[in-house]
Amino acid sequence: MPRRESSARHTSTATARTAIVLLGFLLGVASSRRTHATTLEARWERLFARSVLGISGDNDYLMGVKRVRRLYCNVGIGFHLQVLPDGRINGVHDENQYSLIEISAVERGVVSLYGLKSELFVAMNHRGRLYATRVFRDECKFKETLLPNNYNAYESSIYKGFYLALSKHGRLKRGSKATPAMTVTHFLPRL
Repeated sequence: MPRRESSARHTSTATARTAIVLLGFLLGVASSRRTHATTLEARWERLFARSVLGISGDNDYLMGVKRVRRLYCNVGIGFHLQVLPDGRINGVHDENQYSLIEISAVERGVVSLYGLKSELFVAMNHRGRLYATRVFRDECKFKETLLPNNYNAYESSIYKGFYLALSKHGRLKRGSKATPAMTVTHFLPRL
């Protein structure tokens, strides 16, 4: 009789060990190829983002997220950035259809600004001048920085130190002449 008890204990121990190893593999704990499990998780996240949320999901969870806002600059009498159909960009005191801007994340901390009504991207050239374009390019990328006063500053992604800025009269200020310490570069995204 003692022999049967020891073989039964041995069988139950082996079964328990097998169950633990199988569970470990299923959960990815006992997997020797942890990078494969991480890659698989990333693939599932991208698939979920594409199918359910309707975003690209390639690099970051914010990729493809679009916010429609008016960029308000509290300088002078206060202006909203507007993109006109003829390609002009300036500030307007009263809200209008051309001041609706779509802010889209293109990289971590980098956004594009798109005039919804004019269907033009905001871009900055190597001289720090803003212009509007129908075609998205690297000059359309802006680093979005949250400032201590809860306003945002938009710095050109490829031309470091060049900021989006409006003068106290609502005209564009050259990006190379503005710094984030100046209120002309402070924009509040408003609904």
